Amino acid sequence: MAETHKFTTDRVHYTWHKEHEPILTIDSGDTVVFEIREVSDNQFNFHSTTEAISELDWDYVYPLSGPVYINGAEPGDTLAVEILDLKTKHWGRTAVLPGLDLLAEDYPDAYLRTFDLSDGKYIHFSDDIKVPIEPFLGTMGVCPKDGDGTPIMPPGNFGGNLDVRQLTIGTKLYLPVQQAGALFSCGDGHAAQGDGEVCVSALECPMYASLKFTVIKASEKSIPSPQFQTKGGLTQKVNQDDFYGTTGVGPDLMTGAQEALRAMIDYVSETYNMEKIDAYLLASLCVDLKISELVDAGQYVVSALLPLSIFDDSEK
Repeated sequence: MAETHKFTTDRVHYTWHKEHEPILTIDSGDTVVFEIREVSDNQFNFHSTTEAISELDWDYVYPLSGPVYINGAEPGDTLAVEILDLKTKHWGRTAVLPGLDLLAEDYPDAYLRTFDLSDGKYIHFSDDIKVPIEPFLGTMGVCPKDGDGTPIMPPGNFGGNLDVRQLTIGTKLYLPVQQAGALFSCGDGHAAQGDGEVCVSALECPMYASLKFTVIKASEKSIPSPQFQTKGGLTQKVNQDDFYGTTGVGPDLMTGAQEALRAMIDYVSETYNMEKIDAYLLASLCVDLKISELVDAGQYVVSALLPLSIFDDSEK
């Protein structure tokens, strides 16, 4: 009979390593309830200011809950992770971390803002801007086959720091097992994020997560890298209203993304009387970068899409 387990809150790790001792052993079909630490591992809190960024110890960033050993999981199998529930705690933050963001040359200085998430529905970005809370885990993965103190960033074909914002409640994530028992870990809770996470921070927050694990044998399903199936549309909480789009056009996708984002920051700043640095943070929370076109003689199109439903005055 399937069981529900609670993962201890006092055991985390900061790298992928095949020698990490499993903290919990479960059977296929079991559920685990995790309490996820904020990605700075409590180096930031609701009262933190921008000055705290200079004191950040990167050795203690990305605390992951795990590993969880799933009986019967073998290399070549697929681990299905069903996201049953996600609940944010009472606060979150977003920040520009110099040199790591998409527009690092435009915004060279650190910047941090914190937010009260206690109503459970919205991030109150300002008096007239409310970004819906759509929680997900930025990091979910199995231990890579060559995991030997491997950093949490960047992600890989084992999963990890995917930052796929569609991995919300009801979604199933499929991961290719690379070690016996899979050795699953997770963390990096997000209350909201736009596709691209452009300022290098989503709305980072501590949260609770309830995940169900099922082992699918290689004879039934074997995959080269993570795959997922959503429940419902991709932008369910903002689809009821219009979007405003900007574009970047040219031979390089990264440059195109930067140009589309710069144009969006200009639009938000001018239209809604907002400082550009705050427009940048807002874009990281709710603007989606899309590859709109790849086939026209080397001139690629990247679009940035802003949901207008977040503004009280959505006529603009």
